[in-house]
Amino acid sequence: MNPLPTRIPSRRDRGALRAAVRRPRVLLWTAAGAVTLGFLVALEFAARHYGVRGPITEQAREVVFAPDSGPLLYAGLALTMVVLTWRQRLVAAGAAIGIDVVFWLVRWAVGADMNFGNGALWVVLCCAVVAVTRRRGGERALLLKGVGLGLLLVAGHKTGDTWLLITSETRKTVLDPYVATADQALGNPSWLVGRFVEATEPVGDHVLHLVYGQLPLAAALVGLYQLRHVAVERRFPSHHLVRTFLVIGLLGPAVYMIFPVVGPVFAYGADGGQWAVADLWPHTLPPGGAPHAIPFDDITPRNCMPSLHTAWATTLFLHSRKGSRAMRFAGTFWLVATLTATLGFGYHYGADLVAGVVFALTVETAMRAFARGWDRGAVRLVVHGAAVFSVLLVSYRYLPVEMAEHPWAAGPLLVLAMASVILGHVRTTRRWEAQAVPVRQPEPPHPAEPQPEPV
Repeated sequence: MNPLPTRIPSRRDRGALRAAVRRPRVLLWTAAGAVTLGFLVALEFAARHYGVRGPITEQAREVVFAPDSGPLLYAGLALTMVVLTWRQRLVAAGAAIGIDVVFWLVRWAVGADMNFGNGALWVVLCCAVVAVTRRRGGERALLLKGVGLGLLLVAGHKTGDTWLLITSETRKTVLDPYVATADQALGNPSWLVGRFVEATEPVGDHVLHLVYGQLPLAAALVGLYQLRHVAVERRFPSHHLVRTFLVIGLLGPAVYMIFPVVGPVFAYGADGGQWAVADLWPHTLPPGGAPHAIPFDDITPRNCMPSLHTAWATTLFLHSRKGSRAMRFAGTFWLVATLTATLGFGYHYGADLVAGVVFALTVETAMRAFARGWDRGAVRLVVHGAAVFSVLLVSYRYLPVEMAEHPWAAGPLLVLAMASVILGHVRTTRRWEAQAVPVRQPEPPHPAEPQPEPV
């Protein structure tokens, strides 16, 4: 019996199918853009309430005025250029440098503040104009994604500054004595590493300050490595470092509002001035006893719990594992140096770093699952990571004295809780990668060679 004839879909049917598949994704990205814009507008109003400029105004001012961070603006331009051809990249880079030279000369002539980066922002905005006016369909969407990625990197930095201002204005007391007491279960690592960094001055101090301050630039470089094939493939990969980096910066400051901490160099060091408990860091260990919240100034950000520098460096390390040997080495160096700087400069307690690692792995797992599709393992790991993170915060707040009195039990438990999230992340991602590798099909047998006919 002959099989029934199969109808071949027409071009109109195939177009309708592609549109039906694309529509949910377009709606999702539209909703995400609307939420992001609303969040930025809300932060703008909050900053204006406290008498300072918000993230939108700060970024708009850098079109003309001297930028705060020129390397960050050029990193944003580099992310935008991943969608351009090599010829277009050369034109864009040359235009940015030329505009910066003009701005530099004008500022030098009028005696204004000297800095660079305006040219990079101008070129990114010009790419947005070209996308709207000169591109159509997929090419327009691709170029707008590149522009959005570059602007979001800069906006994320501005948003973080506004968040820090809000924490210092709204949280009049800090919980440093609680974290310092709980940190005794880990051996007071900030005091130990602080003395080490002090002993390596000035070389160690300068290197660590460079690593600590240029973490966004390092993330942009790793992101560029991951996005290096976008211009050829004409699409972005489903998951890359910049997405996780931005989400960590968006969610982390919300925890600052719940658990405000300023760090040992302020609460127990000379940088805290009259607000410090005492000038103890890093040579004298913090006092014991029952902890209590202490009042603090209206300037110092409450940005310790969790350590977002640790979270960012952890995700940078994870994403560099699939790169070249130099990229893997750079990711490892940046993680170790960042952890050393956060402790050695007195910006964080050891407990902050433990929470930062758990926070980073939980967010990274959620972002990867969002890109590839949720399964039972992803849900289990995200729930486990969120539960461990919550238990850490509750323990630091309500059980610090018990943790300090039983360090040989509390310290290993903290490390084991963090290790359980690390192990779960490694197992889950390895399983995902194994599923993503296509099974090699056996090669078809070679046809038998024709035998010569007998004569």
